Amino acid sequence: MQSQDVAPHPAPSATDPVVGVEQAEAALVEHYPRLVRLAYLVLPPGLGRSRRVLTAHSLTQRALPGNRTATPVIPAQSADREGDPGYALIRLRVVRTALEAGLPLKRRAWPKRSQLPPLLPQVWGLKLFPRSGGADELALDQQLTALSAAGRAAYVLRGLERLPDGDVRQLLRAAGVADADAALREADGVTGAYTLLASPEFDPCSLQARPTDLMRRRQHTRAALVAGAALVVCGALVGLPGDGWGSDGPAAPPYARNPAAEAALDPGELTRVPPGAWRTSARTDFSVWPARGDLTGDEDLLRRALVVWARPGETVRMSATPGTPTGGPSGPPQLLYAGNVDAARVVILHDGLRIARYAEAKDGTAGAALDFARTDGAGRAEAGAVVLGRTDGNVRYLTAPWVTRAAERDLTRPGSGAMDLPLTDGVTSPMAGPAERTGACTSWNVLQLTDGSTTRLMSDLGELVPARLTTGRPGSAKDASGAAALRTWAPYACSLGAVRGQGVRSVNAWEFASQRLPGAGGSAAWVCTRAETWRGDGARVLAQFRTPGAKYGAVAAKAEDVPACGKRDPQVLAGVLWKSEGGRWYLLAAGGRDTESVRATGGISASAEGNLLTAKAKKGARAELKGMLDDGRTISGLR
Repeated sequence: MQSQDVAPHPAPSATDPVVGVEQAEAALVEHYPRLVRLAYLVLPPGLGRSRRVLTAHSLTQRALPGNRTATPVIPAQSADREGDPGYALIRLRVVRTALEAGLPLKRRAWPKRSQLPPLLPQVWGLKLFPRSGGADELALDQQLTALSAAGRAAYVLRGLERLPDGDVRQLLRAAGVADADAALREADGVTGAYTLLASPEFDPCSLQARPTDLMRRRQHTRAALVAGAALVVCGALVGLPGDGWGSDGPAAPPYARNPAAEAALDPGELTRVPPGAWRTSARTDFSVWPARGDLTGDEDLLRRALVVWARPGETVRMSATPGTPTGGPSGPPQLLYAGNVDAARVVILHDGLRIARYAEAKDGTAGAALDFARTDGAGRAEAGAVVLGRTDGNVRYLTAPWVTRAAERDLTRPGSGAMDLPLTDGVTSPMAGPAERTGACTSWNVLQLTDGSTTRLMSDLGELVPARLTTGRPGSAKDASGAAALRTWAPYACSLGAVRGQGVRSVNAWEFASQRLPGAGGSAAWVCTRAETWRGDGARVLAQFRTPGAKYGAVAAKAEDVPACGKRDPQVLAGVLWKSEGGRWYLLAAGGRDTESVRATGGISASAEGNLLTAKAKKGARAELKGMLDDGRTISGLR
């Protein structure tokens, strides 16, 4: 790892703003997750993920000053942090102590507090670490590991805080970095996308827990148990009446054998559905998938899959879509697949709530992986396929028994046609998947499934279950099939990358307005894409604007956890600043067909009857949008 000198902290200037403790505390509480993520990314990777998590929380909590403190003015580059000296102070102290944590220990000198393991917070008996990401996040983490602490700080301040290089340079110098220009040059060598910094891979506030070394812990606590035994007995005799701490009622004695838990680990108890059950069942979802694959009789493999599900070891690579429990099954799950997939042995299980995928190498169990995806409430449309494996950027699917044909289609080229994917016992041949691709988006391959007379498109978003793609007004959306639906999706296919790894169930694209551009510019399209999740919350909405002849749409506004553009509330309102060919700037805004009038206030004052607004503007102007619906209700513009 490269080294980077850290100079003494620059003294505050008399002109720097003074921040009170209350203002600093408010900024810390409001932006705590962002500050902890910043500390985690800057801290030395050599500390290990568990210690980095605890140290990041410790440094952030200790960043609160003890009295009124001066801080350099460094813009926060975000609407909710703009010009807040309290946030600038806390961020500076977090970066400074995270850089100090990476300094080597020197002889005959007291180490800095940040160089020592944190006293608080502590979670005894558990290791805490963020959820594992995908190949993109792993590649970025490896690149950041090769940087010095100051180089990592420069990259993170650019990508996470969106600071320009001048402000990054100023902040690093204020944090004590002797050569901020060298740190910026280091950051220039990182090729990963800045958006990956928002991944759960680098989120120390969303954690997984595993036990520490149980044998060592037992040895260390044995003496304490013996010494405390007399105290416990005495306390029980003199301090507790009647039944002691309280009756357990009908509960079994501690460590009693649980038949249901034991059955869940018995391969012989796995539920196996007959091949033709789906034809007569009242349900058509994962519960009627038959068991397929060439290893459904390999009891050793099935036992390993079940035991790892119940008790995953520290070497098992785990992942789960947001909101998906990772605990063991409550009873015998259903076997969907067990077989050889490329260079791995794969087992797919279903317990009614989740799909679990266990994979191990053909030549051993080292590097075994366990993945979970939530699938409760799936219907025939969502239960069409499950990812079996990904190799070299390609993906194989196991399809539902009612799927009669599978094909691969480039969503960005609606007229290019679909390429058939041969099916072998429901398993597709490999197809190029977009989930692990890096760099510019020039294509987006999706899975096309045919079920009788119905055709559906499913997109791999880096999870076990692909997301269903639909088009149309919310509440009456239909599967994205047919020439019109393909043309609707084509300019917005690459926006699917914004919802990778979010537990997405379906994504709908709806062209809610068409707006004539000033002059002879033709008509622009307004499209709303809404990604619904399996857990119900966390839906993401993008309002996109596409000018005539543009290959891709541009994101004009976005929101999360709002009903807009959804089945419960299909209304949407968005605006964008647009520059004409003549060099003039305009505010363009549009709502759905139920919008009776649109009004802009703030930096631009204008109004219009109907669902469209066109107003002259200046570059960089900001406006608040309000729309009046024909039922008298008021809606705000997406932000």
